[in-house]
Amino acid sequence: MYKYCVGMSPPSASPATGSSKTMLRFSTTLLLTATFLLVNADFPTETVTTCEANSVHRLSCESGVINVETAQYGRADNATCSEGKAQQVTSDTSCPMVSVKASLSNSCNGKRVCEVNSNIVSESNPCPSTSKYLQTKYNCFPAAQQVTCEHSLAHLQCYEGQALSIYYADYGRHDRHTCIHTLPAPQIQKTDCSRLVTEQVSAHCNGKNSCIIRAGNSVFGDPCFGTYKYLDVSYGCLWPLCSSSYSEKVSPSLIPKSVFFIPKQLTVRRVKRYIRKTDGRGEFIQGKKSHHQSFSAARQAGSSKKQTMLRFRLSTTLLLAATCSLFIAAVISTETAVTCDDSFNVHRLSCGIGVISVQAALYGRADNEICSAGRPQEQLADTDCFQEGTVDILRRRCDGKKVCELNLNAVRTSDPCNGIYKYLQTNYTCLPAIHFATCEHSVAHLHCDEGQVIFVYGADYGRRDMTTCSFKRPASQIENVHCSHHTSKVADSCNGKNSCTITASNSVFGDPCGGTYKYLEVAYVCEYPLVAPDESV
Repeated sequence: MYKYCVGMSPPSASPATGSSKTMLRFSTTLLLTATFLLVNADFPTETVTTCEANSVHRLSCESGVINVETAQYGRADNATCSEGKAQQVTSDTSCPMVSVKASLSNSCNGKRVCEVNSNIVSESNPCPSTSKYLQTKYNCFPAAQQVTCEHSLAHLQCYEGQALSIYYADYGRHDRHTCIHTLPAPQIQKTDCSRLVTEQVSAHCNGKNSCIIRAGNSVFGDPCFGTYKYLDVSYGCLWPLCSSSYSEKVSPSLIPKSVFFIPKQLTVRRVKRYIRKTDGRGEFIQGKKSHHQSFSAARQAGSSKKQTMLRFRLSTTLLLAATCSLFIAAVISTETAVTCDDSFNVHRLSCGIGVISVQAALYGRADNEICSAGRPQEQLADTDCFQEGTVDILRRRCDGKKVCELNLNAVRTSDPCNGIYKYLQTNYTCLPAIHFATCEHSVAHLHCDEGQVIFVYGADYGRRDMTTCSFKRPASQIENVHCSHHTSKVADSCNGKNSCTITASNSVFGDPCGGTYKYLEVAYVCEYPLVAPDESV
């Protein structure tokens, strides 16, 4: 029986010689060492707690797929989900937490997003007079995912020497935005259409280097007649084991293809700070100046620390340096969005990976070429025209989101230069962050590794689409998608803490849209507290 490791190329058969090859060998060793550190790190555990019956219990992975660790229903303390409840229904902390892991695992394992109704556990009632809650703990581990539309062929492929391992496969339809191009509405309306086909795909593909399988009723049957379907597969590509430590941590079926997630150990806010600097000395010209040390000052301060701290710093530096080389280059490039001034124009910022971090914004005019088509010269003459406070508006509206859209009416608070045709220009970056949504009546759990603290990029309470937290909700409760309220309460409650919980409810955030089932959307990072230059260790 083979065991496997992930994310590694096989060692070279021929030794490197010469100075250039020695340098290559050193770089490869550095990268492989850091990759092993990443691979052997425990996957962080996420927690979802849902308080009310008939609510949506939502698990999601920004990268990778869900692996349920525990799922329990009952009451273990008198604090969780106690808001607004009488003491007599929360005081029984001996109410046994009944395991419902099998139900959650069957519904959610291998998916990027999973929504179930909290009534999934209604058959279990360990203490009838006690108010109970459903709590699931899960991790997100890396895996490749492929969606193939009906009547097409799914091509699953690994690098030479690797073998396929199918983790999850489903045939049917779960939403109205996948595989829909030019299809009539009746063929995509049914979204509660699913057939688990993991065993069939596994039997056909496991152990092979590549595999082709048709997404069709002739292979998997027809779970919903008249609906256009698709095949959704999560899988890993595995090498024969070069170290047994990784495979001991997860079951063989859960071993991922590659380590492509952003680890919590990456202190992203420090990267954000350095994006805004104007020179190599760590000084900024935008935003508030930070009290942090420059990298060179940190190295000088480190020389006087204890030897144990030096060893810790060296190993951390090794990990972070390689992590940065693997991930940062792809996410810190600056994007620019420009929208010409018109009441009906939409200004849109978006991040395929990570979340928005607004660096600068201008409403006015800085040159005579942008948005100049068809405009007389006198409307372009003033190139020193800008409205104060524009960047603050954009940051409040967009920071921490994956997609942000706004009308220019939201920015136009004054006319900085009468008679000049203006535009809105925003420079932003996409920074890696932990991003999740917590359905109404559930508890948001934010947490970091030991020694790290939370920094919230942004939070919104309301509804911005019809798919998030929508499982078995009536259409009238999810149709208002222009219901969003930015809130600083999550940052006020959680910043600087190692872990934090906050309930997604109207009693905490107010009700931005009565009658709509809402959710709390949060983006945050985990970072190590900054050490002042004169602080002793």
